[in-house]
Amino acid sequence: MKRILVLGAGKSAPYLIHWLLEQAQEHDWFVTVADVDITAAQERVAGHARGEAIFFDVNDAAIREPQIERADLVVHLISPHFLSLIAWECVQHKTPMICASYRSQEIRELNPDAERAGILLLCEMGLDPGIDHMSAMALIKSVRDEGGSITTFCSYGSGIPAPDQEHNPLKYVVTWNPRNVVMSGEAGAQFMEDDKIKIVPYHHVFHHTWTVDVEGVGTLEAYPNRDSLSYMKAFGLDDVTTMVRGTLRYPGWSETWARMVQLGLPNEGLRIPNLAERSFAEVTEMFLPLNISGPKLDTRVARFLGISPTGKIIENMHWLGMFSDEPTGCQGDTAAALLVDVLSKKMPLAADARDMVVLKHEIEVDYPGSDRAGETQTSTMVVKGEPGGMTAMAKTVGLPAALAVRMVLTGQLDLTGCHIPTHPSIYEPVLRDLATDGIDFVERVQKRSDAD
Repeated sequence: MKRILVLGAGKSAPYLIHWLLEQAQEHDWFVTVADVDITAAQERVAGHARGEAIFFDVNDAAIREPQIERADLVVHLISPHFLSLIAWECVQHKTPMICASYRSQEIRELNPDAERAGILLLCEMGLDPGIDHMSAMALIKSVRDEGGSITTFCSYGSGIPAPDQEHNPLKYVVTWNPRNVVMSGEAGAQFMEDDKIKIVPYHHVFHHTWTVDVEGVGTLEAYPNRDSLSYMKAFGLDDVTTMVRGTLRYPGWSETWARMVQLGLPNEGLRIPNLAERSFAEVTEMFLPLNISGPKLDTRVARFLGISPTGKIIENMHWLGMFSDEPTGCQGDTAAALLVDVLSKKMPLAADARDMVVLKHEIEVDYPGSDRAGETQTSTMVVKGEPGGMTAMAKTVGLPAALAVRMVLTGQLDLTGCHIPTHPSIYEPVLRDLATDGIDFVERVQKRSDAD
């Protein structure tokens, strides 16, 4: 019997866990779901004969090490903060690991150790990152097989509410780790445009937006996502003149979140004493300089931010409750923890609503030595969740990782070392299986003269 250890029972985990348990009898698997919230883990397992739920504190070595040692494979779905720790222990115990988090430099440096241990550390095996990489590689291969040369590569991803329903003022719902939403953009971003590298610091990320039209959805806004340049080598696109990876939101999100960042609220480093007893207004006041005067907090905030006190941004901050005299009740001790609580409570996915995930690649292609004109090619995936059922986010994050689990444990994937899913032995079979499950792409081609 093969033992699978799933670390994390949060919002991205249910589809993966359900899929693994459905396959467990056929493949002789046993699935252990480990989480600091034992109730959440138990809900995911739902009494399945081939599964168990356990309490798991990642910081407790006495709990962590024996579980990793006895597992045949680990699926990492907890905070990326712990990824290098889990990966290191997987190397020590020669246990392969699959995760949906970004491959950090610390993980890259484990590559020779993983190769010596004869195991695979597969990162970025979710939606974005994950399906975006695999579909990009398939698109790039298709172009090159036809003799094309890619000059521009833009890729966008998003998890947002489906458009055909009522929205809250910010048109967003939390369907994945809310901490990642709160701290998005914290590392800044860099990309290449017209052969020029552009670096965007954290406090400018949400000001640096542009529109993107998505077939079947409409016009969304994009902002740059992390380090686009690192994927030039991974995708074999060293010669492109434009390389952009972006995140999509409904228009209006970024202008509000830019001001939350400017105010300084997404802060995990400074501890606020007795945060639970303090009011939201008191916490917001902490981020204003002493020289900002005025009788009303919202007016002082607007003055500090240089925006209208009666405009949409202040209206959205009121809706979030940031000027309320109610106590926060926050169990954490940072302003970021407070925002995690706020987003979780104000932006849940309603029982009768559904979420949507979007991926879009847009590339410009030339055909050297050919009469074929230059082209703009797009490849778009839109997946919607089930009202009251599985979210699109959980399915598109969980299914790629689950398919990779099956490939590793059945011997279909024998790579060793640290990888992301840009190898054809990964992306070709996974994309085929995803398409069978309704996760596929619509491709369009325009001659460059038509697209301009």
